Amino acid sequence: MSSSIVVRGLAVAAMFALNACRSRPTAETPNAAPAPAVAAAPSLPPGVTREMILAGDSVFNGKSCKNCHGIGGVGGVRAPSLTDKTWIHIDGSFDAIVKLVTTGFTKAEQVDKQYQFSMNPRGGVNLTDVQIQAVSAYVWSLSHK
Repeated sequence: MSSSIVVRGLAVAAMFALNACRSRPTAETPNAAPAPAVAAAPSLPPGVTREMILAGDSVFNGKSCKNCHGIGGVGGVRAPSLTDKTWIHIDGSFDAIVKLVTTGFTKAEQVDKQYQFSMNPRGGVNLTDVQIQAVSAYVWSLSHK
């Protein structure tokens, strides 16, 4: 017998031995852990559409909102992050965001004094009602991923 045939035979035998030694699934040890559930995207608030969120992205990141809250709402020294579930002045609902963007708040009404500025009504740039709805939809989406 040639040595290459013996080597191949030993390799095949080793492979069978390794397969035999592997643990087999049992009732106590299933074959694989269940796949993690894919988190469903949260349903949008009534009246909010994906198109509104996209339009709001343009308003937020193209107007004064980004100057305090940062591009994408990540926050900074002027204003808090809008990307988490922590809200300072409101509960984070779409309707509350619309109201806050519409009315703003004064320095006297400011709850967290670490930020440099109050928030001007209508973003300080006289956003239209449609723009306020859109930017509010975008801001809502940042904390509801």
